[in-house]
Order: sequence, then structure tokens, then C-alpha cells
Amino acid sequence: MRNMVLRQTTSDQATEPPNSALTAAHIVYGLRSFAIFIGILGASTVIGGFVGSVPSIVAVILNYVKRGSARGSWLESHYRWQIRTFWYALLWLLVAMLLFVTLIGAPVGFGVLAFATIWLIYRIARGWMRLFDRQPMYV
Repeated sequence: MRNMVLRQTTSDQATEPPNSALTAAHIVYGLRSFAIFIGILGASTVIGGFVGSVPSIVAVILNYVKRGSARGSWLESHYRWQIRTFWYALLWLLVAMLLFVTLIGAPVGFGVLAFATIWLIYRIARGWMRLFDRQPMYV
């Protein structure tokens, strides 16, 4: 069944990635999940825990180090998905912080943080599920 799935992918993503790149992608999703968990339990916001925690910073560094070994395979899209998730989360956090500076924007800032939290959980869960199925991410 998995071979059929690989044959259905585009030709530029048809090669099988090295096991080390696949393992690293699983580790990154695990670190990101742990960072969300840290945010839920300890940080003032989930997104703050996601962007500023040690597991998440280690995960983004690992993404940049290992993405070259996934180039040309379906796994490359997962690395792109993970890297973009980190940088967009940072952007959402900065937008929310700027809104908090103004008293009028504070309620909107809370809304941005709530949206970003749900968005983060979705991105990590959806990506990890597709990785387990050996499916590329739509980026």
C-alpha cells in the first residue's frame, strides 16, 4: 500500500528519504509537541512556550540542519512545513504583543493568541499524522 502512495506523488518527490531524515522529522514533531505541552503547563501562553522554549529552538535548528538530506523526497515538504510553522508562530506572537501595547488592541491580541494556539496544535498534529502515513505535506 505504501508503494502505491509513493507512486502517486509527483516525480520530484518520488525518492525515498534517508532513515536519518525521517527519524529527525519525527523528533522535531515530538519536540514541537513537547513545546506546546510546556506552553500549556508553564508558560504564560502556548505560543510563547512554542517559540521560546528550548525544545522548540532545538527543533528549528534540527530542521535547518537535516532538511538537505530530505531534498528531492516527499519528506522535504515536512521540513518546509515545520520551519514555516515556527516562523509564522513567531510572527503571530509579535502581532499579538504589538496589539497588547495598546489598551484597545489587547482584546484583539488575546484573540490572536487563541487563534494561534489552535493553529499550532493543528499544524503539528496534521503534519505528524501525514508523516506517519508517509505522505507529503501540502505547502
